[in-house]
Amino acid sequence: MRKPRKRSFAELVLENKRQILNDRAALEKLEEKIEKRLGKAE
Repeated sequence: MRKPRKRSFAELVLENKRQILNDRAALEKLEEKIEKRLGKAE
């Protein structure tokens, strides 16, 4: 079996950046849904 290749620091940074951007987009969608529901509840 081959050892998994270690990623460089730059690769880890890019992967982390992509994950944060994806999460941020998902969080913004959730915030919009919550705001709409709160607006309807009032």
